[in-house]
Amino acid sequence: MKNDPTIDIDIKRAPTSKIDSIDFENLKFGHIFTDHMMTCDYKDGSWQAPKIMPYGPISMEPSAKVFHYGQAVFEGMKAFKDDQDQIWMFRPKDNFNRINISAKRMAIPEFPEDYFFTALDALLKMDKDWIKKGFGNSLYIRPFVIATEPGVSASPGTNYKFMIICSPAKSYYNGEVRVKFSEDYSRAADGGVGFAKAAGNYGAQFYPTNLAKEEGYQQIIWTDANTHSFLEEAGTMNIFFRINDTLITTPTNDRILDGITRKSLIALAEENNINVEIRKVPVQEILDAAKEGTLKEIFGTGTAATVNPISGFGYKGDKHELPKLTDSYATFFKDKLMKIQYNLAEDKHGWRYLVK
Repeated sequence: MKNDPTIDIDIKRAPTSKIDSIDFENLKFGHIFTDHMMTCDYKDGSWQAPKIMPYGPISMEPSAKVFHYGQAVFEGMKAFKDDQDQIWMFRPKDNFNRINISAKRMAIPEFPEDYFFTALDALLKMDKDWIKKGFGNSLYIRPFVIATEPGVSASPGTNYKFMIICSPAKSYYNGEVRVKFSEDYSRAADGGVGFAKAAGNYGAQFYPTNLAKEEGYQQIIWTDANTHSFLEEAGTMNIFFRINDTLITTPTNDRILDGITRKSLIALAEENNINVEIRKVPVQEILDAAKEGTLKEIFGTGTAATVNPISGFGYKGDKHELPKLTDSYATFFKDKLMKIQYNLAEDKHGWRYLVK
């Protein structure tokens, strides 16, 4: 990861901070933002020098191509503060690589690694007081890039804006989460953009998710577009199933996001001698396991959610509740993962990144 101190970042500090007005004990995820943001423009065929400025509105033409053709991709990352006030990120190189993979799929110029880490480190150090110590506290980091060129011709933009904004966070989901197995809608299809964190992937999920919410569910687990007979991932999470003591998750492909938390849990499972199967997951297999009592857990993983247990699921009008376990894999993995993230356990894999 390249942090280049010779890169000239134009920094303009906020005249005052709003931090004293924030109730950090009652945060709604993604609604409060720190004092500063990073912005970097692409024009004349290259990325310009990054800038850090007070968080606030940006000005764009109504004809900016992001509004008309959806050229927008994003990432989700977190920063943590340990008991010695050191700031850590978790596997940020993976996030950097993935936003460029997403950008390439959407015909957006890839962002330079040295610009990314130099500007992000500077931003986190400026807003370090927004990162609170303590298990469960974090700073959610949202890098994104949008097409800003004015014009409604159906072609990729020539001008772009890369930005990073930050939001103090606690848990993503509050209370029990129940999911519906999709019967009609799909998140993505073969050859599409399901593997990319393209903004439109998420916008297209909102309508079927709203329908599921009307039935009492918080999320959908999507099924494959061809037959709707294989489970893939949820709207904001990769999904794991535990049948007896075996952990099962779907393989990544061009329909499924290559989740960083997902990869981390697979590695933790393997080093703790928990059997993991990475394969297609038929809906019928999970229904049968639920009826037989061998389906012990379903849980989701993601940067925002970390590890989130699923309390129950529904399919074709039938509802299934999952057992409440005292020794769940979800709790085990969440504890292992968070201790690494907060610098409370050995990092055997080199996942932590210290902001210096």
